[in-house]
Amino acid sequence: MKRVREDATHHGQSYKLRRVSAHTHLFVLSEEILVRILSFVPVPTLLVCQLICKKLGRLAVDSELWKAAFYTRFVMPRAARIPGIKETHSQHLRYSSKLSKWLHDSHLLQHGRKINWKHQYRLRHNWSKGSCAISEITVAQPPSDLPLLVVMSDRAIYTADAVLGLRAWSSKDGQDFIAAAPPFSRMPTGLPRSPTSITIDKSEGCGAYERVVVGFADGSFMVFALALYEKVFEMLFAHPPSTSGALTALAYSSPHLLSMTHDHLLSIYAFSESHRSNQTTLMAPKLLYSLKSHTIWAPASLSIRSTSTAMIAAIAYALPTYLSGWTIGIQEMRISLEGDLLESRLATASEVQSCTLSDQPSPSSTAIRSSSSFISGTRDALRVDPSVVSKPTSMSYSHPYLLVAHPDNTLALYLVKSTNSVLSISSGSRLWGHTSSVSGTHVGSRGKAVSVSRLGDELRVWDLESGIASKDCRRQISGGRISVRVKPAKDNEGNSDEDAALSPKHSLRLALDKGFDDSTISKGWVGFDEQNVIVLREKSEGSQVLVVHDFS
Repeated sequence: MKRVREDATHHGQSYKLRRVSAHTHLFVLSEEILVRILSFVPVPTLLVCQLICKKLGRLAVDSELWKAAFYTRFVMPRAARIPGIKETHSQHLRYSSKLSKWLHDSHLLQHGRKINWKHQYRLRHNWSKGSCAISEITVAQPPSDLPLLVVMSDRAIYTADAVLGLRAWSSKDGQDFIAAAPPFSRMPTGLPRSPTSITIDKSEGCGAYERVVVGFADGSFMVFALALYEKVFEMLFAHPPSTSGALTALAYSSPHLLSMTHDHLLSIYAFSESHRSNQTTLMAPKLLYSLKSHTIWAPASLSIRSTSTAMIAAIAYALPTYLSGWTIGIQEMRISLEGDLLESRLATASEVQSCTLSDQPSPSSTAIRSSSSFISGTRDALRVDPSVVSKPTSMSYSHPYLLVAHPDNTLALYLVKSTNSVLSISSGSRLWGHTSSVSGTHVGSRGKAVSVSRLGDELRVWDLESGIASKDCRRQISGGRISVRVKPAKDNEGNSDEDAALSPKHSLRLALDKGFDDSTISKGWVGFDEQNVIVLREKSEGSQVLVVHDFS
């Protein structure tokens, strides 16, 4: 019996799989050659290589590999649109650590920053898919009848209200509370004040400080500085009340401040300052110019930008045409570095016709479009219906993009051309996608925008650069899509291997577990940075929360 068992055991061993030797010809190669080989594999294969062994796992996260992958997927398709480059087969279209043209992503290469390129790839990939995690910051407990103002920078989220004053949270992972200024009623002025507008300093080089300006119903405003390391607010300047009315809009790019009152009085201030990083007070600003308009209608959007020779202050606004509904206007003022007004000029959008940019028109807007739009699905011009050009509900302007929301669940994208000799606004390009009324829009840097529905349950990210491109170019850049709906994901079910592999192991807690409450209403404010989209929402019990959509 023992002999039989030994034979049986020997016979069974013939069916066992042979163990593969740990020594393979691949690992005889130097690490430099292995990295070179990995540079030719697609991203999904690169991700699989990280799981094979420690050596490949270490090489597969090489920064140059992911930098090249980032450039190939997210930069090169846009670089191909530059006139002259594609035709001449420029080497700038091929990835090179020194020669490549990075266009709007050149900020990633500045100031000797050390970039985690795999993280940047995952972040941009999640933006393109609309995949994010959700968390909430409770900013006001019920009853919250008083208005709450919100503004966002690359490093912090600021809120202001009459009861709790000015507060700040980190816009990075965790959204930790940073600091709070005393309630405005406890300020040195001693008078109760209701904030009506808020903005941040858009100029670069703020260092360890960020500046915030809060405008009030009595026409006054205050300038604060947030010390990010010390986590404390410092009040730099308080402007006394005025008889011009409440400040409804502000724009600040140091040293210039642009304000607009409820009665459409536009004022331009200039602060005199130097060594701004360690300033604890500001001298009273000089009022450069005040202009009052009788043709501006809400909504309006203020903008300040600088050139090498001048500061350009602009206001975009709604304008009734009395014949075909509403159109969009813009006024631009060029001011020299010495404070002299060089030029003030106006422009209105080229209306009467607009273009559609969707391949599949939204079902919610079928009543206002001709049947031909369902067949062609192209950029053929559609004659504007009076209901389409009704008064806009929201507007955001960041040169050269002007994005306007309409009550028919659509948006319109305008391109502003501003040179030394010309100021003009293109005809509006209609953007379909929302299935309910849009309550808020925001145009950020590098041609990206976000919009949110009134109930806050539909959030879309827009690629405005694709919105002004031809249909063929849009297909090259983003597969023909102009926007993507943000889809908070509970898990990786249904995602591709690349989606699953790029997802971080530890994400934010998901507020989606409770589901969206249909009784919650978006307050109309939405903002974003490179990592997050923030939406202000009011819940059914009266509390107000900032919903953080984290794409990292």
